[in-house]
Amino acid sequence: MRQHLLVSLMITACLIATEGQARLIRSKTPSSAAATQSTPLPELKAQSAPAEARLLDIYKLIGAGQTRQALNKAEALVKDVPNFQLAQLVYADLLSAQVHPLPSMGHAPDDLAAKAPQRLDQLRMEADRRLQALRDRPPTGALPTQFIEVPPTTKHAIAVDASKSRLYLFENGPNGLQLVADHYASIGRLGADKSFEGDQRTPLGVYYITSRLDAKKLTDFYGIGALPLNYPNEYDRRLGKTGSGIWLHGVPSDSYARSPNSTDGCVVLANPELQTILDRVQPRSTPVVIAKSLQWVTPTKAELQRRSLHNLIEGWRVARASGDLNRLMSFYSPQFANGTRDLNQWRQTLEKDVTQQRGRTLQLKDVAILGWKDKSDILVVTFGEVSDGQRTGAVKRQYWGKEGGLWKIFFEGVIG
Repeated sequence: MRQHLLVSLMITACLIATEGQARLIRSKTPSSAAATQSTPLPELKAQSAPAEARLLDIYKLIGAGQTRQALNKAEALVKDVPNFQLAQLVYADLLSAQVHPLPSMGHAPDDLAAKAPQRLDQLRMEADRRLQALRDRPPTGALPTQFIEVPPTTKHAIAVDASKSRLYLFENGPNGLQLVADHYASIGRLGADKSFEGDQRTPLGVYYITSRLDAKKLTDFYGIGALPLNYPNEYDRRLGKTGSGIWLHGVPSDSYARSPNSTDGCVVLANPELQTILDRVQPRSTPVVIAKSLQWVTPTKAELQRRSLHNLIEGWRVARASGDLNRLMSFYSPQFANGTRDLNQWRQTLEKDVTQQRGRTLQLKDVAILGWKDKSDILVVTFGEVSDGQRTGAVKRQYWGKEGGLWKIFFEGVIG
């Protein structure tokens, strides 16, 4: 009887919890009494694996029919991370299975399920997304197709697969970008592909982290901190997209994670997982790709495209350095605009720049080439422009688009 009561309490806690205000159950043993309380986010023990890894290990044990071991691990997980609602539900499942066979995971008695059917569906979806990440691992050594060229000075890169509720963190080392971590992530309530302010969707595209916001300057809603993105970017503006305030951020202190589709457009992670990103990435230089579904390719297979696009950028550099204005202008789109100047005004600016250059060598340093494809093919190119005799120069960003099968620059501006 006590065990049935505990199961009911735990399922009820999962179902009636609201995001950011979870009332969660802490249990000492499967047969002990439980109390409901609001608990601040605990720090995982140093020797403990990440909470998600522990949860996935429990699922593996369940799949192997080792339910007693799974129950023991689930009990330990909810003790260490009591506000992990999905773990609470799995624990309740395993307790119920001690009494009678379960028709499905995440099963709740009809009277309890009726109290919050949407919340139960959200937890089941979260479980599916986490398990999908366990099954569908990226190919070894492969990268998202958007990362065409990332310079050594860019230490990290991030990619988000909206369909899998997954964020992938890459580290740039002697052998190029390597996947070092991936985390469950929540996106917009109405999914991805943001178009306008307030549509509760997460944008799709190539972005950069613009700054780092400390938790002390934010409300508890954003968790341990936030990393704003440069949405809308210049391609978004060209398409007429609106909105702002798209961040990577954490969750309130009394929560562990949010449902897969539950934000107003931001990408949200559990606080411990966001912390690993805050500790590593650098604003301004860290790219963040958000795709409906990531496509992966090995660097070897992508090399031909990388060389071709690198040669394209090099052709622009040679034209810029040579002082041949007509040749240089051939790289620009008739629809060029950078916020203050159209193509004719930009030509006048380039003419002054070419005159000042006076044949001096022009180098492009730390060239980053990121690709995007939806309604058209897009390149986001960032580089430092350094003239002969100078140590540093302006950091510029260009947006290229395909027009009549040819790459043309439709935006260029100084970003640093």
